Amino acid sequence: MTIATQAPRQRRPKRLSEASLLEAPPLLLHRIRGMSNSRTLTWMACVPLALFGLGVFNLSAHAADLPELTPAFLANNMFLFVCAVLVIFMNAGFAMVEAGMCRQKNAVNILAKNLIVFALAVTAYWFIGYKIMYNADWVIPGVLKFGGVFFDPTVTPEMVTDGALVPSIDFLFQAAFAGTAATIVSGLVAERIKFVEFVIFSLVLVGILYPISGSWQWNFPDDAGAGGGWLNSLGFIDFAGSTVVHSFGAWAGVVGAVLLGPRIGKFAGDKTQAIPGHNLSIATLGCLILWIGWYGFNPGSWLSMAPEVPYIAVTTTLGAAGGGIASTIVSQFTSGKPDLTMTINGILAGLVGVTAGCDGFSMPASWVVGFIAGVIVVFSVSFIDSLKIDDPVGAFSVHGTCGIWATLAVGLFNTDKGLLTGNGFGQLGIQILGVVAIGLFAIVSSWIVWSVLGALSGGIRVTEAEEVEGLDISEHGMEAYPDFASTSS
Repeated sequence: MTIATQAPRQRRPKRLSEASLLEAPPLLLHRIRGMSNSRTLTWMACVPLALFGLGVFNLSAHAADLPELTPAFLANNMFLFVCAVLVIFMNAGFAMVEAGMCRQKNAVNILAKNLIVFALAVTAYWFIGYKIMYNADWVIPGVLKFGGVFFDPTVTPEMVTDGALVPSIDFLFQAAFAGTAATIVSGLVAERIKFVEFVIFSLVLVGILYPISGSWQWNFPDDAGAGGGWLNSLGFIDFAGSTVVHSFGAWAGVVGAVLLGPRIGKFAGDKTQAIPGHNLSIATLGCLILWIGWYGFNPGSWLSMAPEVPYIAVTTTLGAAGGGIASTIVSQFTSGKPDLTMTINGILAGLVGVTAGCDGFSMPASWVVGFIAGVIVVFSVSFIDSLKIDDPVGAFSVHGTCGIWATLAVGLFNTDKGLLTGNGFGQLGIQILGVVAIGLFAIVSSWIVWSVLGALSGGIRVTEAEEVEGLDISEHGMEAYPDFASTSS
């Protein structure tokens, strides 16, 4: 009798490294907890089916309403989405610059403020700010819009055929700008403000104050010449917001800094005491992040993917370069050695300096405007100190003083309307008017809000004991570097 021999059994691989391409997937699933259960696998198999069904439902729901998406529509909306993400990423840069230039004992507080302020900015701007700034009806023509909340995200066929921005993308980009205005305030009031009071002020700033003055410039007239903001109708130029965003935030912040008073030990009689930051590596990285984010801020303000975008990116770069070079040279002459903090602020000053007119400056003019901003920022820091105003990171000098210079520079260097390009004083006069109008509104409105907050909460400043201990412990109950002994006071 012949006995058939059984084929030898192949050993099942125990390790992924021993498995073939066919054996690896089931072995990997088996290793994941719960994947060996047939019921789990059944539910997992339903996931792609459900996602496919949802996608088909969405396509069928919109296919009848919208025409085929055009290349211009896709390019413009994708471009502005990327720019919005870059501007949002600037929050990381602001947080690093501010935290690095302040003391170790307040690092958690600064990081928390910079995180929560953007969350609050988006919420307040979504709830009412965007409506006030753009979508509501004029209550006072050219001056004040009001009425309703939220915005309509509907995409119309006309938007697709015209290559226009969808409302959601436009909102996201504008909300990122609103958050920038509030973040500037954080730097001016750092190391001594109560956390909750700062949070409330940020909500009011982004939800009401910034949208009002922003509507004066960034509401454009219709084809009949009606419906624009009053500054826009006069011909005021602030392409990406040197005054509308940067100076506005700086004025709101400096009012808070004045009401708060200086940090303990900042001024001794007539002498200014340096309070060094604890981590200039972080501050330097923050500066570079902000520089990169500015490629969303300025080119994105064209609001479409157009031939002008690369040109604006170059003028932005030249402004930053000129500012960094100038501030380094000036700090070398004034203090005897190049000051890294001044190089950081000079680069940011140059970026602010070209923001108002980066679309209308020649390339040489962009570098010159940035260079002058870099010179101005060094002397502005000293001037602010001489007024006994404590600005821990130089935020007013960067965003306020250089924001003013940037707006006036349009009246000097704009290719088509500038005084130095042979076009008279007219545009410069309009630029001065815009700077004064938005500055006064920011000062008065923010003073009212800060004062009301102080009256309701018993003051907006932490106690002396809390300030000495550090806001990380007093306001948050934690430290940024718990494994290292603190050497800062």
